[in-house]
Amino acid sequence: MRLNKLFASMLLVGASFSGNGWAETFQPFEVADIQVEGLQRVALGAALLNIPVKVGDTVDQLKLQQAIKSLYASTNFEKIEVLRDGNVLIVKVTERPTISSVTFEGNKDIKDEQLQESLDGSGVKVGESLDRTMLSGIEKGLQDFYYGVGKYGAKVKAEIINLPRNRVELKFTFTEGLAAEIRQINVVGNTEFSDAELIGMLELKDYVAWWDLFGERRYQKQKLQADLETIKTYYQNRGYIRFDVTSTQVAMTPDRKGLYITINVDEGEQYKVKDVNLTGDLMGKEEVLEAILPLKSGDMYNGGDVTFTEEMYGKYLGRFGYAYPEVKTYPEIDDETKEVNLNINIKPGKRVYVRNISFTGNTVTKDEVMRRQLRQMEGAWLNSGQVELSKSNLNRLGYFETVDTETIQVPGTDDLVDVAFNVKEQPSGSFNAGVGYGTESGLSLQFGVQQSNFLGTGNQAGVNLNTNKYSKNVNINYTDPYFTKDGVSLGGSIYWSEFDADEANLEAYKNSSYGIALNSGFPINEYNRINGGIGYRHNEISEISAYEQAIRFYDIYRDSDDPNAGLSFDNFELSLGWSRSNLNRGTFPSDGSSQRLNGKMTVPGSDLQYFKADFDTNFYFPIDRKHSFVVLARGRLGYGNGYGQFNDNDQILPFWENYYSGGSSSLRGFKSNSVGPRSFYLYRGSEPCSPDPSGDGCSLPGDPNQIQVSSGRSIGGNAIATASLELIVPTPFLDEAYTNSVRTSFFLDAGNVWDTEFDYDSYRYLPVEEFDKLQDYSDPSRIRASWGMSVQWLSPMGPMVFSLAWPIKEYEDDETEIFSFNIGKTF
Repeated sequence: MRLNKLFASMLLVGASFSGNGWAETFQPFEVADIQVEGLQRVALGAALLNIPVKVGDTVDQLKLQQAIKSLYASTNFEKIEVLRDGNVLIVKVTERPTISSVTFEGNKDIKDEQLQESLDGSGVKVGESLDRTMLSGIEKGLQDFYYGVGKYGAKVKAEIINLPRNRVELKFTFTEGLAAEIRQINVVGNTEFSDAELIGMLELKDYVAWWDLFGERRYQKQKLQADLETIKTYYQNRGYIRFDVTSTQVAMTPDRKGLYITINVDEGEQYKVKDVNLTGDLMGKEEVLEAILPLKSGDMYNGGDVTFTEEMYGKYLGRFGYAYPEVKTYPEIDDETKEVNLNINIKPGKRVYVRNISFTGNTVTKDEVMRRQLRQMEGAWLNSGQVELSKSNLNRLGYFETVDTETIQVPGTDDLVDVAFNVKEQPSGSFNAGVGYGTESGLSLQFGVQQSNFLGTGNQAGVNLNTNKYSKNVNINYTDPYFTKDGVSLGGSIYWSEFDADEANLEAYKNSSYGIALNSGFPINEYNRINGGIGYRHNEISEISAYEQAIRFYDIYRDSDDPNAGLSFDNFELSLGWSRSNLNRGTFPSDGSSQRLNGKMTVPGSDLQYFKADFDTNFYFPIDRKHSFVVLARGRLGYGNGYGQFNDNDQILPFWENYYSGGSSSLRGFKSNSVGPRSFYLYRGSEPCSPDPSGDGCSLPGDPNQIQVSSGRSIGGNAIATASLELIVPTPFLDEAYTNSVRTSFFLDAGNVWDTEFDYDSYRYLPVEEFDKLQDYSDPSRIRASWGMSVQWLSPMGPMVFSLAWPIKEYEDDETEIFSFNIGKTF
């Protein structure tokens, strides 16, 4: 059998013809059969479909050329030969090898995931066939990336390792080398602003102070482009509308380790705004648009104000359903008078309506829980303000780490859109069973479940058992925040607890309590809410230390027939509160404010009659647009007292309801619960005593002038005032992906706790120095203050708080604590 070789074509040659005389001697023939040899992975039918020749066709030189081109275009083959055996057309192919694995070696600046993502875009991934022609382009692209970050000595090599069954391993080897450092940055042509002023605002640096641990002089092409825009914006925001960066040179030192950057600028001159004109379709809202116009005639031209005006008008139109307005400013520059007319053209476009609203990313939270937070409705026109309000409402739930929105135009229409909300859920509750430790609470054990998004319903439910060195708690609670469709909430709890004050850095007493409570909330508007509740509580107080403040309380309520017995109380409580919040997120907010005013009182006729009122406020002020730096201002005020009389004595606030301060929750730098009034004891000899109403000083027998005073631990007070100022900063060495789960801040705390009701004057018979010292503990003017750093982390075990704090205003005998670490309850 004699085979006539018609054509042979290798990779990249395509359907080109070599010499060998075939073009001149080839004679057309009628194809009786087509045979394809060398197929392994590609099916015969698929190969034949790519051959534009069929049995019975007469083939000529052009058709064979088209057949070879079509086979190569299928991307399945790297070598093709076409032969003839009589009237049989034989196509011999060598398939491209299949990529069995892709490995990377030596890469540090680029992660494997980033590299693989880039290769996926080029079709280079496991299971696909390998196109060898693309490797050199991929090598060059990766090398260009390294050049872009200043690593001019970097090399990238792709190696193909052949494996059985026409498979290959693709291995990329990187030699990254060192990044070239910026030796010097020069600005040429500037006269109005100094080199130092312009270079100081750049992200690229040619000098880094020794104390700047995070600064670097590394060159990056993308940063240079951004820096040029920064300079241009800086000038145009100050009236230099003609400013231009005429050229930029990046010169490398001979050793390829250093760079010199030169930026040539043409400043031009300052221009003022001559007039501002609104043109286009103003929809009859000329007066409103002109009233909110921030640009004024006679002002210095400011490019930032122009951009802000365009964005503001776009958002304003978006509130009326005009989702895609065009607002453009056309300046008319008069170079003689150095003035500019600003013509703002407004094209609202067509009013757009919302077809569907969808949610993605919510694997736990049900759609209905999210949908009831929406203010943008399906079927209504698209309102950008309502979409943003819906996004804020979802963020404030505290169920999501991030909430993003996207407006998608419906294909084939110009007046319908879909709104998509994409969320990233964070733990809003979990089963918890574990061991924790805190510098305040010591070793703690916890078991149970607490969910603020129970089974994705948005309801709050919990069954918790917690114990640490000073308390034991069992709590069962449930709240439906949407008991009615209007947002009226209903909930309740049953609880039991034991508290040992001696272990909590307080004067000794034990409190065992149990109770039940019902509560409900009523929304006033988007940001304001009223809450109310009623409950029953039983307290049993025992092992009270015989300090003077406790004796005052004990003398009022003790059983005269059994003065050594413990105390027990049954109280019915009413509560009423107001809350307001426009925070942008429920967890780790960075913008907005929140306020809470809560009051509770026991019902007249209860064993104890008292009331408490508390006010808390938080303000978040973002410094930059990304909210990387945020100022947080916090404040708290609280006051409580008794009302009515019991056995001819004025009722007072029970000492276990006192306010306390100090520790991670307030006044960091001071030990937990240590700030404020101290207990004190009176002794005559070795016997404790209390003041005699007759004024003799002590009711015990003996010399009334031989009285000793001993001060004890903190006992809290019936009034509190604290304030805190924090600067929230990006957490060092931490990826931006963790911004919503880790927060670092520098803080300044101040405040005090005091007792407004205890009658220190009844102890005036004491030595003056002792009396003054005791009374000073409850002096509201003796403000404590501290400063330090705090890191909070939303861990799977619950919120963790780590603080370093140093007192900057303290008094004698204050108990300080520089380091504190605590694990809170699981969400």
